[in-house]
Amino acid sequence: MLAMWVSCSDEMQVSATSLPASDTEADTLAFGLFDGEQLAPGAPPELGKLLASGEAKGTFKALALAHAGGKRCLAVGLGSRKDFTAERARVAASVVGERTRELATHRLCWQAPAGPGEGHQPAAEIVEALVEGTILAGYRFEMYKTKTAGDEEEPKHLEQLLIAVPAEALAGEEAEMAVARATTVAEAVNRARDLQNRPGNDLTPAALGEYAKALGEEIEALQVEVQGREGIEGLGMGAFSSVAQGSEQEPALIVLKYEGVGAKEVGGPLIAFVGKAVTFDSGGISLKPGAKMAEMKFDMSGGAAVVEAVAAIARLQLPVKLVAVVGATENLPSGRAVKPGDIVKAANGKTIEVNNTDAEGRLVLADCLCHAVSLGAERIVDLATLTGAVIVALGSTYAGLMSNDEELSERVTEAGARTGEIVWRLPLHEEYDELVEGKYGDLDNAPEAHKAGTIVGASFLANFAGDVPWAHLDIAGSAWDLGRAYAGKGASGYGVRLLVELARSYGD
Repeated sequence: MLAMWVSCSDEMQVSATSLPASDTEADTLAFGLFDGEQLAPGAPPELGKLLASGEAKGTFKALALAHAGGKRCLAVGLGSRKDFTAERARVAASVVGERTRELATHRLCWQAPAGPGEGHQPAAEIVEALVEGTILAGYRFEMYKTKTAGDEEEPKHLEQLLIAVPAEALAGEEAEMAVARATTVAEAVNRARDLQNRPGNDLTPAALGEYAKALGEEIEALQVEVQGREGIEGLGMGAFSSVAQGSEQEPALIVLKYEGVGAKEVGGPLIAFVGKAVTFDSGGISLKPGAKMAEMKFDMSGGAAVVEAVAAIARLQLPVKLVAVVGATENLPSGRAVKPGDIVKAANGKTIEVNNTDAEGRLVLADCLCHAVSLGAERIVDLATLTGAVIVALGSTYAGLMSNDEELSERVTEAGARTGEIVWRLPLHEEYDELVEGKYGDLDNAPEAHKAGTIVGASFLANFAGDVPWAHLDIAGSAWDLGRAYAGKGASGYGVRLLVELARSYGD
């Protein structure tokens, strides 16, 4: 069995089995039901009766419960077989997971449904999706909730998760690898969610740096270096340090390095992940409205995703070369804070007019991108909650993707499609570049035109990636309150799965 960490401190054992679900010791069994089809072989006849009566349906997310042989049996609708994807499997698993909480389930076994592919056999990605959907839906953030002596202890939920996969469909070792991989990645997502959900008075920039250093001590192949205000200024990061100067909290430049066994043989590029980690964003002198400002603790979501994705990549021992740069700071108003109209200089020598201090994320990322380039990055992907404009354009369904390279853009898009963290590419054009030209400096961080806000943010950042293939992901609409069945309210951990899958594509 594989031990699995979950945020609510429960311990769950997760594994694959070649036994049919009905032959396991699980107290609750889950069977997928495709629209217009019968239940899979091995499903108890009691579920068949519910199907015949119309209580059990193949309609996507429909749920029916029967009791058979001392076990609880759930039939969950998967929709049309031709429309069945790993993402639908994640959602179905989350629907089942929520019901098992109500049923006080201790051991759940999923009979892996056969997908639409040749022979209708369960594929590894479907197995992974069932694990991910269950773990992600089970996430609870209760770090700061107190219990009085009279409170009843909540019964432990889901001590064991089994995925039943016929040996003829997927070899036992391959099924176990899929389960282990999905468990590692889903744990990383939930850890990122923990980081996101922690308030700014707890998760300060220095605390995030300490967290990253602890990962470096835990994971042998991972090297972590953290520099504070003096080091940031010493590197000539005038843009990053200008944002940090308004806060008494020490900023942190966090660099994580990993080279997997076999990376040299694979011969892929040095990949760089860059993350914005503004642990609280008040807007600075250009103060935000008070309504919902508390959500600005989530402005470090890109950095959280990068840190946990790199940790997962190292745990999975993927054969890739990787460097990550995370810029952590607060953005606060004070007598020392950067002012509208100030001009600062980035690490690559470009000067920037800071005409809105609430457009601070691009200042932090500018120097972090420069640092990634200086470390030899051959591919760069940055993640940031950069603009509210991306929410207007794409809502929470897609993250915005902008890139200077076709091949990298396609890789990122494909990785998002495989993981369900889908992206939509927006254009870059020289006319957008003209919008970020400064009047008194080289660049303007907040052009007055108020056009194409998300694209303009990327056009600004392109000045700091140089000639390196680069992709920018604006995750402001996806980082929290995602609205998916497995990540509804609060932090979503968006980007962890996409980045891990992207790294896997270079290690294949």
